[in-house]
Amino acid sequence: MELIARRFAEIIAGNIVFSENYGEAIKKWRALFEVSQKELAERLGITPSVISDYEAGRRKSPGMSFIKKLVESLLDIDRERGWKTVSRYKDLLGVEFDVIQDITEYSGPVPSKRLADIIDGELITDFGRMAMGHTVVDSLRAILSLSSYDFYKLYGLTSERALIFTGVTTGRSPMVAVRVANLKPSVVVLNPINGGKVDRLAVRIAEIEGIDLIASDVERGELVERLKELEV
Repeated sequence: MELIARRFAEIIAGNIVFSENYGEAIKKWRALFEVSQKELAERLGITPSVISDYEAGRRKSPGMSFIKKLVESLLDIDRERGWKTVSRYKDLLGVEFDVIQDITEYSGPVPSKRLADIIDGELITDFGRMAMGHTVVDSLRAILSLSSYDFYKLYGLTSERALIFTGVTTGRSPMVAVRVANLKPSVVVLNPINGGKVDRLAVRIAEIEGIDLIASDVERGELVERLKELEV
């Protein structure tokens, strides 16, 4: 696992350095490792307000030395927790991490209706499917950058999960991608839908594949936050 962690550290550091918004990137990784600002600050020997300032963009971009220490701190914490996060992501090494915005396994099956309720979504097709986890992905980046093998990696530990596509306009493109993939998710969430109308082809694909399709207009950050209710 240590070898995987070192490779993971390179990916995280690169993702932060080359991100268009370094503050959001730092916040994303801190959240994915489930580390509070206070806990991270204590590891780095600084105050939580410094972390907050970086994440909010109130300080200029940190140097490589700081980013390296930040990444090492996240991994040290994860090591002490039994590699909870690294083990979750190990099969995703090689996938562009700007694609993945959140990935989580649940402690038990979650009905699609409950998932829809949590994110104020509309259940468009209802086959009574369950999800054992979810992966939140940037729709456009996923479609443009992922190979069929990389797309398979988005399923994490099980295909019985919700694939949540953000940055959606009509839902056609992500559902076409799901259609051509070998593995199918049990639930697909489209977020947001401009004008609130899902493309008819997207709905038809969900019907053919027996996928529960949900449309939600909740802002992406809020959506990810609400999904924490379902975490292990």
